[in-house]
Amino acid sequence: MPRKFKSGDWVKVRGKLTAPKMQVLKYVPKKDVILGLVDYDTYLECVWYKNGERKSEVFHQNKLIKTIETGGLFKTVLTNPKLCVT
Repeated sequence: MPRKFKSGDWVKVRGKLTAPKMQVLKYVPKKDVILGLVDYDTYLECVWYKNGERKSEVFHQNKLIKTIETGGLFKTVLTNPKLCVT
């Protein structure tokens, strides 16, 4: 099966509206229990942050979709600076 994503891509879990935006770290090897073969091109390790804590999990590439929006994993709050004229 061909690889659908590359390291650094932004993805979400397919079909879940509340799924977090995750970043692809790498493809990980997964051994088939029945055949004993190792698959290097199907399972991805993804990372995201929730409440300041780093979460990581392995997903099958068919369960993920690429997101259009890109950017950092942290939400930044920008405030308008107050200008003082003296």
